[in-house]
Amino acid sequence: MSYNNKTIKELHQLLVNKELSVVELTQSVLTDIEKREPVIDAFLSVNADRALSQAATIDARGVNPEVLTDGISIGVKDNIVTEGLETTAASKILGGWIPPYNATVADKLAENGLITIGKLNMDEFAMGGSGENSSVKPTKNAWNQTKVPGGSSSGSAASVASGEVRLSLGSDTGGSIRQPAAFNGIVGLKPTYGRVSRFGLIAFASSLDQIGPLTPTVEENAQLLNVISGFDKNDGTSSNVAVPDFTSKIGQDIKGMKIALPKEYFGEGIDEKVKEQILAAAKHLEKLGAIVEEVSLPHSKYGVAVYYIIASSEASSNLQRFDGIRYGYRAQDINNLEELYVKSRSEGFGPEVQRRIMLGTFSLSAGSYDKHFKKAGQVRTLIINDFAKVFENYDLILGPTAPTPAWDLGARVDDPIAMYLADLLTIPVNLAGLPGISIPAGFVDGLPVGMQLIGKRYDEATIYQVAGAFEATTDFHQHLPVIFDK
Repeated sequence: MSYNNKTIKELHQLLVNKELSVVELTQSVLTDIEKREPVIDAFLSVNADRALSQAATIDARGVNPEVLTDGISIGVKDNIVTEGLETTAASKILGGWIPPYNATVADKLAENGLITIGKLNMDEFAMGGSGENSSVKPTKNAWNQTKVPGGSSSGSAASVASGEVRLSLGSDTGGSIRQPAAFNGIVGLKPTYGRVSRFGLIAFASSLDQIGPLTPTVEENAQLLNVISGFDKNDGTSSNVAVPDFTSKIGQDIKGMKIALPKEYFGEGIDEKVKEQILAAAKHLEKLGAIVEEVSLPHSKYGVAVYYIIASSEASSNLQRFDGIRYGYRAQDINNLEELYVKSRSEGFGPEVQRRIMLGTFSLSAGSYDKHFKKAGQVRTLIINDFAKVFENYDLILGPTAPTPAWDLGARVDDPIAMYLADLLTIPVNLAGLPGISIPAGFVDGLPVGMQLIGKRYDEATIYQVAGAFEATTDFHQHLPVIFDK
């Protein structure tokens, strides 16, 4: 029997009442994964034996009625380090690496009784927006398997949308949680930078990366953020701020709340049908009592250019550690140390990773640093200031998550610029370190459309309040696409 149509609150009640054992629940998740994986390709590895052993241990001690997630299964993106479980960031260069330690979020999952059922597919080193840059296999969109699932958290989104798992963790550097959540019709949140520890997240761009939750519903998203948030002394960028109960405002009235609608988020490059869906969603929030007004974020148009200079520069630095010597892939038939470095990295990294390393190295070079990297940092400050100015008068910012619905697999593989522009609307949020969520807001040609809500720093609770109000009064949310609704 499958339980993938039940919320974690409902599952928790079944477990506490002993109407269902943790072993039975875990086995049902493994069965759902086995049935769906040949179509979706969301997992790089499934942790069946260890997961069932952990489930039996929880059954033996008894499910803790005070811990909502005790005994619940979760999928974890493959760039989050898990002790004893192969972690590769979907890259050949890390093939076979078994980490000797846990990421802080992995420890938090275990402390709250969550069972890591497996590691999820992704664009290699989180570099990509379609899921096609995995060195292993491309993940498929849960709603239409000829379409991309989005990226880089492709497996994290598709696994939840297809009913393989109820919960997953992804990472978001320029939209990598929100965009695949939008393409797959689920809820995905990028928390405020520093809200969730990055210790044990394989670094892409350290000033932008953030781990976050992907779930079918708004409340479950908030419940999972409760688990993974908090200060961590092992992360120098972790914020020592209070962690509220992120579910506390869900269900509250949004009457009088002020929501900004940036005109730049509805301009050139935005699909007309997507625009119609999001403007209709804004009208719906007005009916619920919110005040929606047009504003301007004038420097957001520079976001993509700024992002690809800063992110690629940080990546070129972070990925220097993969040299074929300490761990991971090592080239064969080499004659000297330089050849070992060059061949290991050339054979171990995929083409998109190599492209970004080269771009970043160029941006940081002596003749280009001031012209490119320094200038990008200055424009980043202007983008941050734009947001700050709007938030002086508004509670949230609303817009589409992505300019278009999911596109055909293979359609943009040879056009990196078109791929990069898919993150046009999500990138500024990362540059400013703000929290942002994508929630289902309709369909275009049978494919899900996501609405993005952007909040003030550390104010995820207000985002959840508005997202919850929208979800509760619309019928766009479905747990499973029809193909998997069985």
